[in-house]
Amino acid sequence: MCIVFTQPIYRKSPCAMYFLAASISQFLTYNFALFTRMIQYGYDVQTLNYNLWYCKIRFYLFYIFVAIPRYNIILASIDRYFSSSRDVHRRQRSSMKTSFRLIIGNVIFWCLMYIQVIVFYEISTGNCTFQSGVYGIFFSIYIAIESGTLPLLLMLIFGLLTVRNIRQTKQRVDIGANQRTKISKKDLQLHRMLANQIVLFIILNMPNPIFLVYRSITLQDAKSSLRRAGESFASNMTYVLIYLGFSLTFVNFMISSDIFRRELMQLIRTKILRRPPVVRTTGGGGVGGTTIRVVRPNDIDE
Repeated sequence: MCIVFTQPIYRKSPCAMYFLAASISQFLTYNFALFTRMIQYGYDVQTLNYNLWYCKIRFYLFYIFVAIPRYNIILASIDRYFSSSRDVHRRQRSSMKTSFRLIIGNVIFWCLMYIQVIVFYEISTGNCTFQSGVYGIFFSIYIAIESGTLPLLLMLIFGLLTVRNIRQTKQRVDIGANQRTKISKKDLQLHRMLANQIVLFIILNMPNPIFLVYRSITLQDAKSSLRRAGESFASNMTYVLIYLGFSLTFVNFMISSDIFRRELMQLIRTKILRRPPVVRTTGGGGVGGTTIRVVRPNDIDE
């Protein structure tokens, strides 16, 4: 998926760059956080609960790798709002230069924000977790806002503003040129990919911060072994939903965009099957429009 967004058709799109940055971070999440969770719960390798520094570093990297793609998607939604605006000055804010700066700034910001995990995480009663008491309540509320409420509000706000811009653009008639202003097919599909990604986030990411708030509230309660087992199962399932959201990103892009599917098939055709590339011509299609012509295999002289 990462390689698809490096193709020429996406190379000059700020939104695609946010998707690329999010995909790289999700790749790191799978190869570190998910792997360490598998060896702990799947193979009973309990390094996480006995080595304090491994406990701290593992959760520090986990929170960073999860936060970065989440806020790259938010930055993509903000970019779509600016790029779809009728105001030329707002559209200028949607640029590759701005996207590179924000992507780097996003990484640095979350690396600094989660230093608190290195300071306040500990091994308590055989579990690697944040300190109880005042900090436990603070961290649970912080996570609920950072990974639940704030992203949800930002995605909804800029998503609705983008929808409004698109509707206004479709209905707008340029009186001077006497022609209808159009949005390119690529941009429309990027909008669709982003909208579906936001829906996935809302459904799959909200249970985890809700559970963390519940756990902080009931931290001092006397719990039976059955209740502790149930809470452990619920906790694991909320993290499974987060990883599931990452894995469904590729499925979302495949379903949402025929250009993405076409570019992926182009890569498979040329890099894996070693066959001639499909012919693609661009141009025409109205203001900002893109016309894509794909030559079927039967049309190519092998």
